[in-house]
Amino acid sequence: MPRKKQVDADKLIAAVKAGKPSKDIMQNFGIKTTAHLKALYYDALVEKGQAPAIAGRGGKAASEKESRQIQVNKRGSLIVPASMVEEFGFKVGEVFSARKTKAGLSLKRA
Repeated sequence: MPRKKQVDADKLIAAVKAGKPSKDIMQNFGIKTTAHLKALYYDALVEKGQAPAIAGRGGKAASEKESRQIQVNKRGSLIVPASMVEEFGFKVGEVFSARKTKAGLSLKRA
């Protein structure tokens, strides 16, 4: 992965606030794309405390993985996440009777 381009944050912010065209700013700082210019401008604003930083995705992605949903696979088997199995105290090999209710599905230990 290429190194992150080092740009003087004060100069970049000043150039944008002065209303210079993006092509001139890109040429002065050696930036090739407008997306890169926008990313560098945002980084400069965050560095100077003029814009809030975006929180990392690490914690969010982990919380999305924990699902409280049971899925039906191609064969028709119900897939219960391991976290739910532990939470409910189920054991491997336990048998349940299932019935459809108005609310959805009801499982009862057989």
